Amino acid sequence: MPLFHLQDGIPTFKNAVITIGSFDGVHLGHKKIIETLISIAKQNNGESVVVTFHPHPRKIISPDVPIQLIAATSEKYEQLFHYGIDHIIEVPFTRDFSLLSAEDYVLDFLLQKIKPHTIVIGYDHHFGHDRKGDIQLLKSIIQDKVTVIEIPEQLIQDANISSTAIRKALLSGQVDKAAKMLGRPYQFCGWVVHGNKLGRTIGFPTANIKPKCEDQLLPPIGIYAAYACCGDKTYKAAVSIGKNPTVTDDSSLKYEAFLLDFDGELYGQELCLKFIHKIRDEQQFENIDALKKQIAEDVAIIRDLLDLHFYFNFKYCI
Repeated sequence: MPLFHLQDGIPTFKNAVITIGSFDGVHLGHKKIIETLISIAKQNNGESVVVTFHPHPRKIISPDVPIQLIAATSEKYEQLFHYGIDHIIEVPFTRDFSLLSAEDYVLDFLLQKIKPHTIVIGYDHHFGHDRKGDIQLLKSIIQDKVTVIEIPEQLIQDANISSTAIRKALLSGQVDKAAKMLGRPYQFCGWVVHGNKLGRTIGFPTANIKPKCEDQLLPPIGIYAAYACCGDKTYKAAVSIGKNPTVTDDSSLKYEAFLLDFDGELYGQELCLKFIHKIRDEQQFENIDALKKQIAEDVAIIRDLLDLHFYFNFKYCI
């Protein structure tokens, strides 16, 4: 993939048409901006470039405030390339970088290091220390050196989508609503680790997952219908996020997936869960038999739901 890290040096792109931002989640609102960028690049016989930052700027500016990313960085990049971006430049966001004045940001960073032909940014884009820079300042500094194209407010409002709205949906367990705004199911990936192996004793062996991205927002406690992707294989899955109150006093949060129609070992492998629908809240049952009965009912519901979901050809993989 044409991913460049600024500290390693970047090539001179042909008529680089760039946009700048965090692009967390790369939702359908972002897609509108990306489509505009690609269209302008084609008009100028140039290359489309997304300039983004790692880690997320809020992690440096407000280190004591937990950050909740919609997607891991690797998924963000994969989705940007999926939408047709030619290149991504990853800029290390450091304390020193955050202290750059708006003028230095434009002159020393954008013009000297990125060397754009055209800059495409939103009407409310801000940059530089304390976010003092705006599109008017950018135009006044650049003048006739670089073309600046403003993405109008209406284009963004028409999408009626925001990272904040997606986070709100995820925090309430509305993974299906989040998927509509993302244009694909919300997902998180993790490593399959050893658990207490209680699932296999009741006929529903689960993969215990340790999330890879510690800053990613994860769905709340509950039972979910999902797809589980491992390598090039995709399985229907019943996912439990919770504390297993019926079988253990351990209050730690657990992420478990029962893969339908799968028989084998997954320890040490990466598993990505793509969430389709929340089935119910977590419950504490009187005994193991009652739990087994409920799980069997959940699995039947999830199988039917995912069969219907697949029938309508929803794009559940990037």
